[in-house]
Amino acid sequence: MAVDAARSEEGFTSAGATRVMVAACRAAGIDDRGAELIRLGENALFRLASGPVIVRVARGEEWLSKSRNEVAVSRWLTGEGFPAARVVEDLEQPLVIGGHPVTFWHLIEEGGRKATYGELGAILRELHSLTLPAGLELPPFDPFDKQELRLDRAAIPEDDRVFLRQRWRALRDKFEELRFETPRGPVHGDAHVQNLMVDKQGRVILIDFEAFCFDHPEWDLMVTAVEHHSLGWQTDEQYADFVRAYGRDLYDWYGYETLRGLQEFGMTTWLMQNVKEDEQTAAEYRRRIAGLRNADGSRDWRPW
Repeated sequence: MAVDAARSEEGFTSAGATRVMVAACRAAGIDDRGAELIRLGENALFRLASGPVIVRVARGEEWLSKSRNEVAVSRWLTGEGFPAARVVEDLEQPLVIGGHPVTFWHLIEEGGRKATYGELGAILRELHSLTLPAGLELPPFDPFDKQELRLDRAAIPEDDRVFLRQRWRALRDKFEELRFETPRGPVHGDAHVQNLMVDKQGRVILIDFEAFCFDHPEWDLMVTAVEHHSLGWQTDEQYADFVRAYGRDLYDWYGYETLRGLQEFGMTTWLMQNVKEDEQTAAEYRRRIAGLRNADGSRDWRPW
């Protein structure tokens, strides 16, 4: 089966990712019939109809090391008894199909409610208290990881590309000036409330370990702080619950504005990868790039 369409000149598409998923399931001896695409973002996520499994298709071979880290982190956290997404145990993972790393995960049956910001603060506090085991080597956090690939490949106007490259260079300079006083430890790397799920037993479970790393905890506080202080995506009460549960408000730190710039840049370039998927995505990208061009203006960005 040809699977190269996922990396065609039109980019990483839902149709191409579906072909990769089908080929990966057949290679693993898993029934792919009736599989449903549930999300297209940095990866494509499919829910199988044949069993309680999620198939995760990465954009390209450049993501192979991340996929390997995801599997290793899941196995470590599971062994620690930490509430985390679990890979399917009896498969060698990741598979590489047509240049795409593919991993298989146990489906988390949701219990009918969303996780709260207080629960996010609490689970991050617990995560940051863990000690990495010997043999689990994780990279430092890299806010610029894959940004150049995104800028090269995205189907965006050339003046946007020029602007984003200029912003990228300016942010790199600011990043080099950051000085942290906290110790390094396990960091999720994309710690927003949508990366928590609540199962039918009421357990809050951490998911999505693609950006998991060994670095300073500020990177995990950055997302929610920016979503509240810059984007207004939480009420004051929700953000206060997060701060109380974790024990710190990143907004008070001198480096917040630099982290805000990095987070908003990453949110925009993440979304721009899929501007050809549908008009809703393209419209949200236009809102975000307009916001970056007007640094002091209000943000009417929508959660995605």
